[in-house]
Amino acid sequence: QVQLVESGGGLVQAGGSLRLSCAASGRTFSSYAMGWFRQAPGKEREFVAAISWSVGSTYYADSVKGRFTISRDNDKNTVYLQMNSLKPEDTAVYSCAADPGPEGKDRLRVGKGRYWGQGTQVTVSS
Repeated sequence: QVQLVESGGGLVQAGGSLRLSCAASGRTFSSYAMGWFRQAPGKEREFVAAISWSVGSTYYADSVKGRFTISRDNDKNTVYLQMNSLKPEDTAVYSCAADPGPEGKDRLRVGKGRYWGQGTQVTVSS
């Protein structure tokens, strides 16, 4: 069982930055691929970024590539999402997810994850 708790959301002006954190419980964090997703009002949840469990390979949605960076600190059981050059269309509830093993990143990239956090609100004003 893995519990995920997101933090770092808030209100920011367009062009600004935020860093989201997702703290995971459990001693096997390093064996999980981790991902970030977002859901805007009236829209379906969409994949944002993922990082593999081993060498830390990263994957991004085209809409955030070059602006967002996912990273992980296995010593702190935490995954981060650094968001720069934020746009109003980035406004959403951001959630993290975890999925085990080498195929975990592939499952996350299609929206599947074994464990999910509750989410944190990010609002970007114009």
